Amino acid sequence: MSEVRDPPVHDLMPEDVARGLADGKVLLVDVRELNETAVERYPEAVIVPLSSFDPSLIPDPAGRQVVFACRSGRRSVTASQAAQAHGLPYDSHLAGGILAWKAAGLPTES
Repeated sequence: MSEVRDPPVHDLMPEDVARGLADGKVLLVDVRELNETAVERYPEAVIVPLSSFDPSLIPDPAGRQVVFACRSGRRSVTASQAAQAHGLPYDSHLAGGILAWKAAGLPTES
């Protein structure tokens, strides 16, 4: 009997995600909860909380790469795997989450 493996999730560095956003090539999906995003959020991110995650709530990326993000990079992996389980090709996340984003000197909104 073969073991079931989670679909692969690709780590993207904060600078690469920021460049993709600036170039209009990335749709950033923040899966943190509303109480977290109310305090601090990624610029231009779409918010789809993991607690009630429904991949159908992700807007049409219109040719952009969908990248999941959270606080530290754990929930974004879970969201990517859930989206892939629903047949969507969304296999990337922001490695290190908003903690890595801020450590890289990238802006947030409050």
